[in-house]
Amino acid sequence: MTRHGARSRSGQTAPGRQRSGTDPAPDRADNGGRAGADAVSVAWTEYLAAARQLDGVRRDAATAAGEQARSVQAAREELTAVRTRLASQEARLRERGVPPISLVPTPPELTEATRAMAGGPAAVLAALRGARGRAEAADAVLSARGLPRLAGWPPRPRNLLVYGPLALLVPVIQVALFVATGTGVASVAALVFGLPMPAVAFAAGWIGVGRLFPPPDGGRLDRTARLGALVCLVPGVLVSAGLLLAMLAG
Repeated sequence: MTRHGARSRSGQTAPGRQRSGTDPAPDRADNGGRAGADAVSVAWTEYLAAARQLDGVRRDAATAAGEQARSVQAAREELTAVRTRLASQEARLRERGVPPISLVPTPPELTEATRAMAGGPAAVLAALRGARGRAEAADAVLSARGLPRLAGWPPRPRNLLVYGPLALLVPVIQVALFVATGTGVASVAALVFGLPMPAVAFAAGWIGVGRLFPPPDGGRLDRTARLGALVCLVPGVLVSAGLLLAMLAG
């Protein structure tokens, strides 16, 4: 009985030893699975980062291409406008006797223009806009009827040459009559007649500025209305007030 029980106990303990030897196998499988999942997660994260970076590069390239296309289109429009304006100016200069050789750009001018437009469509557009501005200024000079130098002046001093004499005309006549006749009927009539003259002088100056300095084609003439009104009003008011005080004192 004792031997049989010992054999039974030994037979029961053998399977237990075999199970204890096979227990670490599931743990190794779990660790391998987690390591594989981590590697997939890292690869997926790197893929997403690369995709975002590629999308940003694609967007930047599309934006740059769109800006370049708009610059090219705007440069073409500017070139057409400049060519049209230059052709008109060339015809007008030939009518005025300018030799054709003077209308052709010189080699240094061509070199400078090429250098200015070497920076791509944006630089070409900027150069064409500058050329258009110079062409418009030349049109203003050519459009001036007998006053090419004055047409290039700033609007304020240029218009002052028109408003000023008109504003002083009537006050000078009033003073001359007062000196000649004193407080007579002629002076009183000149004083009354001169009261609305500032408005008349301003209207005449407004028309004169438009006739003497016509704007370029498609442009707008700056008549400096506030300056003209002030120039025409101040002399008339001061002279009328002075003459009235002199008459009352006499």
